[in-house]
Amino acid sequence: MTANSAAIVTASYGPDLERCRLLSDTIDQHVTGHAHHYILVAAHDVAAFRSLEGPRRSIIDERELLPSWLHCLPDPLSGMRKRIWLSLRTMPLRGWHVQQLRRIAIAAHVAQDALIYVDSDVAFLRPFDCATLWRGENLRLFRRENGLDRSGLDEQRVWSRNAGATLGLPYGAVSRHDYIATLIAWRRDAVLAMTRHIEQAHGRHWVAAIGSNRHFSECMLYGRYADEVLGGEGHFHDAHELCRVYWTGPALSDTTFREFVAEMQTDQVAIGMQSFIGTDVARIRRLLAA
Repeated sequence: MTANSAAIVTASYGPDLERCRLLSDTIDQHVTGHAHHYILVAAHDVAAFRSLEGPRRSIIDERELLPSWLHCLPDPLSGMRKRIWLSLRTMPLRGWHVQQLRRIAIAAHVAQDALIYVDSDVAFLRPFDCATLWRGENLRLFRRENGLDRSGLDEQRVWSRNAGATLGLPYGAVSRHDYIATLIAWRRDAVLAMTRHIEQAHGRHWVAAIGSNRHFSECMLYGRYADEVLGGEGHFHDAHELCRVYWTGPALSDTTFREFVAEMQTDQVAIGMQSFIGTDVARIRRLLAA
């Protein structure tokens, strides 16, 4: 392992397989400066995702990452179509909760210094060197300065408050900063220190402490830990979003997709197309190829 090495991490699930395949293909085409790409999935999705594996890409079963007392079961309330994660130590958790826990847990199972998190529904369009996220020994921490002062972010403020409580910060304190973005980096050593800090604060496993409340954000948790517990040590702040994301709205036509791409800022390197908007992956692949 070289100094300041990096791994790309993607938490995914079955319905996003083809999106994750597109992500993987564009990483191979455009991204450098990383040692490996880890794709984290539930046990029932492992077989389907094996087709994405390669010399520098691995599929990781969540059972290798999360405690054995957290059980993934078919959810009877969904007619057994969806999954629910149950234990005696946490609230009932959904897939998006557990994806966040996997993203934290992977730090204990890899050797790279930086963990670069990229969602399944991202595609890289331009060259990106992961080494550019370092300034000497400091890693880029995405932080939207005073971002939670804006209206309409009540849910994010709840996530911030709960992150503070999980970290043992003064009860009710809400950071004014927003740490949520689609393409971000964390220090592996800071993630490990954060899980130890949570366990010391609560006297129980960090998964149990975080999962005792269903309203949490792993990005808020890490951001507040880096800034308010570590005092920013090992990090530098940057508010620029490296990925242009289409969050809501109708599925894009060929024309509006091209317009969306054309409006990328000069130093943005990827686009994100939220899976629930319904834009077909095969069409996105065709448009990118063109």
